[in-house]
Amino acid sequence: MKVLITGKGGQLAWELEKLAPQGIQLLSCSVEELDITNAEQVDQTITQFQPDVVINAAAYTAVDKAESDTETAYAVNDLGSEYIANACKKVSAKLIHVSTDFVFDGTKTTPYQTNDITNPINVYGASKLAGDIKINEILREQATIIRTAWVYSVNGNNFVKTMLRLMAEKDQLGIVYDQVGTPTWAKGLAEMIWALIASDQNPPIGDALKLHWTDAGVCSWYDFAVAIQELAIEKGMLEKAIPVRPIPASAYPTPATRPSFSVIDKSTAEQASGVETIHWRKQLSAMMDELAEGER
Repeated sequence: MKVLITGKGGQLAWELEKLAPQGIQLLSCSVEELDITNAEQVDQTITQFQPDVVINAAAYTAVDKAESDTETAYAVNDLGSEYIANACKKVSAKLIHVSTDFVFDGTKTTPYQTNDITNPINVYGASKLAGDIKINEILREQATIIRTAWVYSVNGNNFVKTMLRLMAEKDQLGIVYDQVGTPTWAKGLAEMIWALIASDQNPPIGDALKLHWTDAGVCSWYDFAVAIQELAIEKGMLEKAIPVRPIPASAYPTPATRPSFSVIDKSTAEQASGVETIHWRKQLSAMMDELAEGER
């Protein structure tokens, strides 16, 4: 089986490469090797490689910057998705496209289902939704759209590594307590995607298959930060604990409005892939073990 991955160098693509099963002929492309905003380059790369599956892990993810850099966000997340979908259709490749919980507005108090009404409240979410819609229009059941959230990895920049750095530098931290969701270790997401490809299930005729994936459980950013510090102390990654104080999102204004509730229901993805979600704290501990091992 031939699989093409976009977004090489990013957190998910890095984990997907590491976990690629034997027998997979893999082509992983960085933005320098495949600029998804270039329709001709996308068509040429996919046509030449003739993949069975394309995993689109490339995205514009600078949530706050997107508010002022709208054109670039849409070029990558909307038009880039359209170009990939068109090329996949041309060569009859299946597309697995990674999307976001930010397509929802965060006003629910129970986990978002895959068929819930979308209503993004920032440019990033709107640009991702625009790409999702294009993919569905072009590929229908030839595509799978996976919405995820709060992604982190030992590779790249993310909340976990930022917290570890700040906790080593600062005397105290204030972390938002009134935005609730679930972290996602990119390695767990990559494992689910490979299992999904191996299962080779055909979605119902008509629309793209929509799946949700994060780790299990629920937390706020504050809860996440507290757990990072506790585990870092336990693992010898930090010398001492500092006060971590809960603050409301209103005390930490950002250019982009963020959903206050981002918990998504993973049951459909678990059924489709045969992979069960693991609690976010257990996944965090495993990731931090990898991070500590790499720093030794």
